[in-house]
Amino acid sequence: MPGGGAMVAASGAGRPEYPGGLTMFVSMACLVAATGGLIFGYDIGVSGGVTSMDPFLSRFFPSVYRAQSAAAAAAGGNQYCRFDSQLLTMFTSSLYLAALASSLGAATVTRVAGRKWSMFAGGLVFLAGCALNGAAANVAMLIVGRVLLGVGIGFANQSVPVYLSEMAPARMRGMLNNGFQMMITTGVLAANLINYGTARIAGGWGWRLSLALAAVPAAVMTAGALFLPETPNSLLERGRRGEARRMLQRVRGEGVDVEDEYNDLVAAGEASHAVASPWRDILRRRNRPPLVMAVAIPLFQQLTGINVIMFYAPVLFRTLGFGGGASLMSAVITGGVNMAATLVSVLAVDRVGRRALFLEGGAQMVASQAAVGALIGARLGWSGTAAIPAGYAAAVVAAMCVYVAAFAWSWGPLAWLVPSEVMPLEVRPAGQSITVAVNMAMTFAVAQAFLPLLCRLRFVLFFFFAGWVAAMTAFVALFVPETKGVPIEDMAAVWSDHWYWKRFVDGDGDGARRRGDIEMGHK
Repeated sequence: MPGGGAMVAASGAGRPEYPGGLTMFVSMACLVAATGGLIFGYDIGVSGGVTSMDPFLSRFFPSVYRAQSAAAAAAGGNQYCRFDSQLLTMFTSSLYLAALASSLGAATVTRVAGRKWSMFAGGLVFLAGCALNGAAANVAMLIVGRVLLGVGIGFANQSVPVYLSEMAPARMRGMLNNGFQMMITTGVLAANLINYGTARIAGGWGWRLSLALAAVPAAVMTAGALFLPETPNSLLERGRRGEARRMLQRVRGEGVDVEDEYNDLVAAGEASHAVASPWRDILRRRNRPPLVMAVAIPLFQQLTGINVIMFYAPVLFRTLGFGGGASLMSAVITGGVNMAATLVSVLAVDRVGRRALFLEGGAQMVASQAAVGALIGARLGWSGTAAIPAGYAAAVVAAMCVYVAAFAWSWGPLAWLVPSEVMPLEVRPAGQSITVAVNMAMTFAVAQAFLPLLCRLRFVLFFFFAGWVAAMTAFVALFVPETKGVPIEDMAAVWSDHWYWKRFVDGDGDGARRRGDIEMGHK
């Protein structure tokens, strides 16, 4: 067990570092909670896979099936427009509209009932969606099932990052929170492997198995949520001080002096109780910096183009002239790279910090997106009528893997970590709901627009995304502060030290007094 000790100074001027390390209790709780990422990742991976399977397309989207068959048979068919169908993209992206709406309602559940019950509710609804999709007889059943999946994902993505940030010790918060992204990438890879196998099932029903197997990670999360402990922050937020004190002791380890951390949590909890409407309070001037992060970071994450790469990967590779089996295997390769690179972020984020990963990943993504666009443009041109030989196709996959790796150790995990850790307790559920809602709104918009844009912009689309990555990298350099090792209760001090954001928090009497109390050790 970690030993006790008084609060000591952390890196950074006067910021507290509380005693206690990573206990087995916290490790297991965070592992179970992070499985919420599996359902999101599996869905990202499975959607593109089934929409590249001929039996699925011929049953539900016959016009798309005829178009891609004609393009494959024609010597000069346009490869860019083979899958351009708003109904097909609606199947994929309807989930994200449902997730957007449900994440806003999930904020109330997370605050009133607790983080674990929000996860449990999301898991139950997701299971219902799996049943509908696996048994679908028409497009309407598919889309209703997707809507239920979206509700489940909205609840999970709203509650899991908050739970992980609140349970983790400050100096290990990045590693544990990135476990959520690690589970997302594990889900993507699992779905890619399952799609590769089910596509080979005789009789053409493999797509049903792919869709129905999403129930496995959902069952893990739902059952696991029943046994999860609630976070000390959530218990305090609901006025259960005695339970919160005991839970904090258990979280940090027996024999650890948790008095300083507990008192700071109580102060944050009292501030939370004083807020009658978190949705109104989050708009106050002093909350402007974290609100900007809650909106800008998930918005930029989707403008990297990653989700269109991940859930349209098999479709995209078939568009580029790969065969059905080869397109699914290429998606498996990029999914494996995604998972391995996420592990790099898990191990590095609390050592090198958030900004270093953001900036390096951004530069690498700009270069690799431009390389993908150049390779595709050089071979297919504007007409999209040329075939791509095997060696050239391998170069395209390699460039995409470089891009996926850069995303996986930067914007992938950090876009969930940073917004969840910078929000004050009194507006944290509302802030996380905004993060999820923006993420899902942008995912819907980009997913709905990707295939039509690919048909119209051709290879230039990849340069379009590269330009956005360059812009968001500049945003990080100028406006995103380093939060490595900063206790979650003392995050306000980060803004007061920043060259731009300090103008919003300096002069706020309540905020300034509370920061001073924490830094001087007064409660």
